[in-house]
Amino acid sequence: MKQKSPTLEGFRAIFRRPSFGFAEIAWRWGFGAAATALLVFTFFEYLDTLPVTAVDLFLLRTRQPSLISQAFAHILRGSGARAVHAAILLAVLLSVGWIVLAMLGRAVTTKAVANHFAGDDFAPVSFQMRSLAGLNFLRVGSALAGVVGFFGAMLLAGMTSSADDPSAGGALLVFLAVFMLVGLAWCLTNWLLSLASLLVVVEGHDTFGAIAAAVGLCRERFGPVLAASSWFGLAHGAVYFVASAVAVFPLAFAGVLPARVVIGAVLLVTLAYFFVADFLYMGRLAAYVYIIKEPGAEASVAASLLQQIGPSLPIDFESSSVDRDEVILSDVPLAPETGN
Repeated sequence: MKQKSPTLEGFRAIFRRPSFGFAEIAWRWGFGAAATALLVFTFFEYLDTLPVTAVDLFLLRTRQPSLISQAFAHILRGSGARAVHAAILLAVLLSVGWIVLAMLGRAVTTKAVANHFAGDDFAPVSFQMRSLAGLNFLRVGSALAGVVGFFGAMLLAGMTSSADDPSAGGALLVFLAVFMLVGLAWCLTNWLLSLASLLVVVEGHDTFGAIAAAVGLCRERFGPVLAASSWFGLAHGAVYFVASAVAVFPLAFAGVLPARVVIGAVLLVTLAYFFVADFLYMGRLAAYVYIIKEPGAEASVAASLLQQIGPSLPIDFESSSVDRDEVILSDVPLAPETGN
């Protein structure tokens, strides 16, 4: 029996059941739209709190860079505390909203994919929503740690270059090295936690049990997991390259076409890219679910082969069994040695 490829099963799932991709897009884009509206509302509310005097307006209308910078410095003076408070409140609200929405969205989509692969043999597993919430909370924490690591990279880069001994190249090298390490650590952590969320729904693990099971799955099924991640990653990269190339065309006509037309075209290409990227992401998760639902594929193949060749073996195990009453060499007493 030929073993199926989890990668191909993931692609088949999103093509045969496009509702999986649309469900993923529904909760992701819903959160994105709400977050964008909240950001815009907060930004304009913050602008309303800034005092702008007649002198500031006069300096802004001069179109002189030095005068404009003085006007902005005067307008933003003393507003840093309000900006920090607004940013913290916004981050908390968005984090809580994402944890709740991602918890519900991942539970629905993963159960649907598991039902698609298992068919009539699907047995719903009882799981705790708080386990998914715990994993999403850890993902938010890892993102916060990544932001802290980014500022840490900036501080380390600044420490390598001083006024007495300036070294812009060394500072840039330190920043890029630390930033890449932080980004790699965040990507691996976020990927592992997203895989663990599937194990919560499919196998009913708790938060930390799902993380341990995800590590075990990567160790036991390293080949299929790596293949699914690589192929869907290559497809994502190809889509990103095509979208970047297409977005260049409207930008090339920025001096000829109206600005709203150019911005609208770029926005349309960006939305199309996110649309395809979300479908590919759902296909990758479907491949992971297939790997989880079929953990003993290799064993089943070996068992089927043994069943096929077993009857044809010319060995009669019953007739070749050992007779317990038969005398063997170890049971024969040895003759005593006689000396010469």
